[in-house]
Amino acid sequence: MPPFSPDQLDMTFQALADRTRRAILARLAEGEATVNELAAPFDMSQPSISRHLKVLETAGLIERGANAQFRPRRLKPETLKEAAVWVDQFRELWTDSFDRLDEYLKDVMREQPRAKATRSVKKGKPNARRK
Repeated sequence: MPPFSPDQLDMTFQALADRTRRAILARLAEGEATVNELAAPFDMSQPSISRHLKVLETAGLIERGANAQFRPRRLKPETLKEAAVWVDQFRELWTDSFDRLDEYLKDVMREQPRAKATRSVKKGKPNARRK
C-alpha cells in the first residue's frame, strides 16, 4: 500500500465534497482559467469563489499561475492521482468480494434442485382438495 498522508487525503476529500469545487476542477481539467472565468457559471460573489479556490489550493488540487496580473488557476493532477490510487485499493477489494459472492451464489443455485411447481387447473380454477 502506498504511503498516503492521512492529513492530505482528508483535505483532498473535504475539498471534493463540495459540488462547486468539483465543478471548478472539471472546468480546470479543460485548461487554466482566471478567477473571473471560474466564477462566471456560478451565482455567487467573487469572495465566495475565492474561498472555494483557497480550499482547492490548500488541498493541493490547484495552483496559481504567474501570468502577469491575471494569476490563472490550473489543475494539479498529482494530488487527484494519489486520491484515485487510494480509492482504487478499495475498488479491488470490493471487486474481489463481489466476485466471491457471485461464485458462492452460483454454487448454491447449482446445489439446489429445481422444484417444479405443478398445479392442476380445471376450468381456470385450482383443483379442490380431496378428502
